[in-house]
Amino acid sequence: MSYSQLAVSIAESPTLRLNEAARLLRERGEPVIHLGIGEPKNKAPIAAILSGASRLTTGDIKYSPTDGIPSLKKAVIRYTEENYDRIVAPENIIVSSGAKQVLFNLFYALLDPQDEAVILAPFWASYPEMIKMVRGVPVIVTPEDGSFIPRLQEIERAVSSSTKLMIVNSPNNPSGIVYPDALVAGIVELCERKGIYLIMDDIYHRLVFDGLKVPSCYRFTTKDIESTKVIAVNGIAKLYGMTGFRIGWAVAPRKLVEIMTNIQGQTTSCASVLLQAAAEGALSGLQSVVESLRLQIENNRNVVMNELQSFRGVKATKPGGTFYCLPDFRAYNRNSTELAEFLLRKALVVTVPGKEFGMEGHLRLSYAGTVKDVTDGISRMKWALDPDSPNEIYIGDRKYVRDWL
Repeated sequence: MSYSQLAVSIAESPTLRLNEAARLLRERGEPVIHLGIGEPKNKAPIAAILSGASRLTTGDIKYSPTDGIPSLKKAVIRYTEENYDRIVAPENIIVSSGAKQVLFNLFYALLDPQDEAVILAPFWASYPEMIKMVRGVPVIVTPEDGSFIPRLQEIERAVSSSTKLMIVNSPNNPSGIVYPDALVAGIVELCERKGIYLIMDDIYHRLVFDGLKVPSCYRFTTKDIESTKVIAVNGIAKLYGMTGFRIGWAVAPRKLVEIMTNIQGQTTSCASVLLQAAAEGALSGLQSVVESLRLQIENNRNVVMNELQSFRGVKATKPGGTFYCLPDFRAYNRNSTELAEFLLRKALVVTVPGKEFGMEGHLRLSYAGTVKDVTDGISRMKWALDPDSPNEIYIGDRKYVRDWL
């Protein structure tokens, strides 16, 4: 049987693959620690639950408008005014089944075959694969100085006559880096000068630490929402810990929203009206839940950085936001896939290879879980890799002896 060459060329999601491996180990009773997935442990906000339950009890769960229910769009309009200082119309918003679908719709709407999309490394692993799925060409900009922040000159060198869009994710998955205001301002100016669409993936924009504040991407343009090339993408998954609700949105010029709505109408039809009601509840309810989650994640960030500092041979850049860090493990193995598989097999710790994010030799660690997960997970990793660590460790109620160093 033959399959589409495009389909078979698309890489499997590394996070989902590792999730499955961890699930199988847990089913066998193995005490796996998951430092791979970006999923907070908090419960969904009560306002979201009540709003969804209210819709559910009516029994009226039917199709919604393809671009989103009006009441959720109003909540997104308020959110945009409060967090982006920009007043937009309902026609500037499309709601989809997660920010991931929003991004795919944007790539489908904007890229013709062989059009180029500039991506800044390190990058979320799905960006290049989704761009390839619409037959675009991902162009990766890797910082020449080995840091996680490219210089504007490096970004501009990657732009060609075939460049149609650029995607920027700050705070950044997988590194947790927050790009400097001056860099974002320069990218906005570059894209508007060159006529390139700039997609700002803002899914983590309020999960920042140390008093940082991510500026609105619209702060750096004088153009209105209809003429700017800047598009803001956001959702409820990370800010509210509502990863399973799968609701995201884009703020964009009306014509682009119309095209994305047509695309969505021919694929998923619409996002679930029940889940949209829950998202509306989250956006309209008490926002202290976001601050509570942010403080918890910041504390976890402090713990993970402290633990990594005692790990000989590991270089870690302090995240300014998100719930990820991307330490450099090349002192132990320059092949991050081999290293991640080794740690899962020997230490029962799930990590994600940095290769998937454009940073070979690094591992992405998530500290979205509990402090105990973080401390126990890194302790196991040190035991497996660091010759200076004790030779024996208890994992669960079983004693393990290191016999490979």
